[in-house]
Amino acid sequence: MDKECQKRIAHITSGFHTCKTAFTAIGDETRQVILLILIQSERSGIRVNEIAERAHLTRPSVSHHLQILKEAGIVDMRKEGTKNYYYISADNTQWKQVKQLIDLIYDSVIHNLCCYSGKVLECFTHNEAPWLTARGDLPI
Repeated sequence: MDKECQKRIAHITSGFHTCKTAFTAIGDETRQVILLILIQSERSGIRVNEIAERAHLTRPSVSHHLQILKEAGIVDMRKEGTKNYYYISADNTQWKQVKQLIDLIYDSVIHNLCCYSGKVLECFTHNEAPWLTARGDLPI
């Protein structure tokens, strides 16, 4: 395996670790609805009660899901007095890291930069990717 492949795989593995919480957060269908509402809202943000009305959810439910999205670095919040406004920001959130990881994976697939053994990537060791097993039927 060449060094470029090893380096690329190490970056992808690190990116998976870095973006794990973000992927988990955006994987939930309710949070996807909230994200779609935020995307369609003004850049200055939207309040919980408005999101709840649009999503047909309770305020506590929306608050819970927004907290998960905020902790995952997917949404940001600004305060205006006692009011909280939630918004999506490319600068202050994890979207850049998620995009970089997806781009790196895509480039690896398109350019076929990794060495294939026919079973599993030689680049991975059990410590780097414990979720992988040495199965011969993996589509790698």
